[in-house]
Amino acid sequence: MNKFVYMFSEGNSEKKELLGGKGANLAEMTRIGLSVPDGFTISTKACNAYYNDGKTISSEVKFEIVESLKKLEEKTNKKLGDPANPLLVSVRSGAVHSMPGMMDTVLNLGMNDETVKGMAELTGNPRFAYDSYRRFIQMFSDVVLHVDSFYFEQLLEETREEKGYDSDPEMSAEDWQEVIKGYKNIVKKHAKRTFPEDPKEQLFLSISAVFDSWNNQRAIVYRRLQKIPGHLGTAVNIQSMVFGNMGNDSGTGVAFTRNPSTGEAKLYGEYLINAQGEDVVAGIRTPRPIATLENEMPAVYQQFVDTCNLLEKHYQDMQDIEFTVERGQLFILQTRTGKRTAEAAIRIAVELVQEGVINKNEALLRIDPDQLNQLLHRRIDDSYERKQLAKGLPASPGAATGQVVFNADEAERLAKDGKKVILVRPETTPDDIHGIVAAQATVTSRGGMTSHAAVVARGMGKTCICGCEALKIDLKSQHFKVGNTTINQGDVITVDGSTGEIMVGEIPMIEPQLSDEFQLLLAWADEERKLDVRANADNPEDAKKALEFGAQGIGLCRTEHMFMDTNRIPIVQDMILAETYEEREKALSKLLIMQQEDFEGIFEAMQGSPVTIRLLDPPLHEFLPDKEELLVEVTKLQLTYGNSKELIDKEHLLRKVHQLHEFNPMLGHRGCRLGMIHPEIYIMQAKAIFYAITRVRQKGIDVKPEIMIPLVGHVNELKEMRQLVMNAGLQVQEETGQNYDYPIGTMIEVPRAALTADQIAEEADFFSFGTNDLTQTTFGYSRDDAEGKFLQAYIENKVLPENPFASLDQEGVGKLVEMGVKLGRETNPELKMGICGEHGGEKSSIQFCHDVGLDYVSCSPYRVPLARLAAAQANIKNEHKQFINKLQVQV
Repeated sequence: MNKFVYMFSEGNSEKKELLGGKGANLAEMTRIGLSVPDGFTISTKACNAYYNDGKTISSEVKFEIVESLKKLEEKTNKKLGDPANPLLVSVRSGAVHSMPGMMDTVLNLGMNDETVKGMAELTGNPRFAYDSYRRFIQMFSDVVLHVDSFYFEQLLEETREEKGYDSDPEMSAEDWQEVIKGYKNIVKKHAKRTFPEDPKEQLFLSISAVFDSWNNQRAIVYRRLQKIPGHLGTAVNIQSMVFGNMGNDSGTGVAFTRNPSTGEAKLYGEYLINAQGEDVVAGIRTPRPIATLENEMPAVYQQFVDTCNLLEKHYQDMQDIEFTVERGQLFILQTRTGKRTAEAAIRIAVELVQEGVINKNEALLRIDPDQLNQLLHRRIDDSYERKQLAKGLPASPGAATGQVVFNADEAERLAKDGKKVILVRPETTPDDIHGIVAAQATVTSRGGMTSHAAVVARGMGKTCICGCEALKIDLKSQHFKVGNTTINQGDVITVDGSTGEIMVGEIPMIEPQLSDEFQLLLAWADEERKLDVRANADNPEDAKKALEFGAQGIGLCRTEHMFMDTNRIPIVQDMILAETYEEREKALSKLLIMQQEDFEGIFEAMQGSPVTIRLLDPPLHEFLPDKEELLVEVTKLQLTYGNSKELIDKEHLLRKVHQLHEFNPMLGHRGCRLGMIHPEIYIMQAKAIFYAITRVRQKGIDVKPEIMIPLVGHVNELKEMRQLVMNAGLQVQEETGQNYDYPIGTMIEVPRAALTADQIAEEADFFSFGTNDLTQTTFGYSRDDAEGKFLQAYIENKVLPENPFASLDQEGVGKLVEMGVKLGRETNPELKMGICGEHGGEKSSIQFCHDVGLDYVSCSPYRVPLARLAAAQANIKNEHKQFINKLQVQV
């Protein structure tokens, strides 16, 4: 027989899936003997039955609710609807996971025109009784009948003004009776029905409202963000009322057993004397700090402190506790694991280990790796209100405030003058690199999470928002519009790269801080993890930052980023536009010197840790001016100056851009294909690496280079490029008299490479899975286009469970990775393998990398701590699974 309803005394904390988090905790507190008002929980199973029955409470569930109500009436010696001795209850939602957006609490259910008289007589306090009744009408009408609370507040304010009162406590019982009549008229007008007087009707309407709230828009959005399954359903908790508004020996409050902002092991919270629960959070009266309760009610305070210590010890974590004091008696209404900042989460976890409450592994599992981003970048102070202007893609975390500028030169000029600026562009190109460097943050209206702006900003640890299509940018007039709002150059905005939000004006920031507890926690993580953690870094500054955050090497150094400097772009363009071999060699010789300096800086910064250098990957046209802008320039010159030298040069450049134009550059002449057709480029880069090794060794610093050939799809490509690099090495070896020891590997980033990994492994010393491109080529999506056009709709409509560029698609792309690992190691069991796409810094993808047997993950320097923690969690979870499987086999 199905059972749908449970008295608090029938449950425990193990029944969270059935009773919801709140119901399980109420049952557990009852079980351990705390003073909890009696009640019962309608299970999540009943919620699912409600939806299966067409949003109807079945007769079977109704019967169990009525029977449980009878038991509650017996326990309390009160009866719902009895004018002489009325039972009043609260109705609260209680999902398995704490969920903002569910139905608000209904208090004092069971009050009507008759029971209010009984309450007045029993308490000897008519004012209290009618105040409670009017609260119930307002609350029930708002959350169950959907009558906006504004109408009730407006009437109450008008009544106070009319009578010359400043606050609610001045209202008499007669005043409240007058308000109640007005409230009932509001219900009749806006709900198109009379206010329900029958307590059982009130009860079942409230239960249905809780079930309905499981699928309201706020709850759905929150579940999607937190990846909470939609089939879990919510429980409903019916609990007998205790009253904090029965005089100065009564009160109500909310407290945390530790500070949720800092993690300090000190009681944190507030309370109100002579008040009900909603008064604390409604902001109508100013609550007092919990510590002052010791002076007001010393015995109650000590009992509460003892209860808090008991609950924290029992649950082995910080608790968020709701309590009420009724005529000097303490009642605990709820306890749950308290939400906390990342800073507090780390401190609490570490201190609980030091107090002997939990072990190190438990502490590691309690920290969400994604939270660590809060600590590694500047972030917006959450105590200030946000007024969102627009929202784009959160391309690079952190937050920034500055004046809006629309071109890179202006950004650089103002930054030199000490101004903080935010560069706003439709999109960025290599020509804008100096502006991105100078700006506090970059915002683009086009492009995705792997656009130029996103990749460059992430590498620098700078805030970036991309693909914010709501921005209508007018570069000529130097302003952008969002709806009716216009933001001009020089206006101040604040951006949050972690959420993609853009806000008008300046909002205060909190600077990143790495506490001793944070460092200790990461040291524990390093003891547990099996995966190495490297960083993606393209310059000495990023390399040093990576080491500071605990990286064990560089897993991806993107050499094309070294070409994007404004001083180098003209030389790169000379190389591309060269008509003869001699012209190209002249440009390449200049670039070789620059590349050598780059590599020397990175090798020195890494102090003997491995550095994986990827040879040039993007198509050459990316280093040339935009075709449309160039066409406009040529047309203007034709109309204005005729056949000038500038026009001839521009026309030549335009022809070259047309010649290099590709219909699908992502699948075109890039990666190793570039090296195959223009081997001189890869030879220059290889020589620069070997010359840099020589110079750095002369300073007594060890160097461990790893040379990576990008975008290989056929073993013959790698074979030819491998020989090219080795020949360059031999040539430099003859010049310098030094020997070079270096592995040569490839990125597995097209499906064919994964499918033929056994053949490619014959020519490779290592594989690095480039999962950004592998995702694009497997899905057939251009990331920039997908994220800006249809991907969000796919996720919202559940076509895809989540963004495959943010979290690795394990069912599709993951199978190719698994295949690449299996086939590669069949050929070469010692083949080293890692991942260097952005997935290398995402927790579920890191778990996958651990499970398939990769040797390392590589991610942005600022995500290295996250990866260290996630890698430890992956190993702990894996060992736990193995332990459980072993036990099952033994059984």
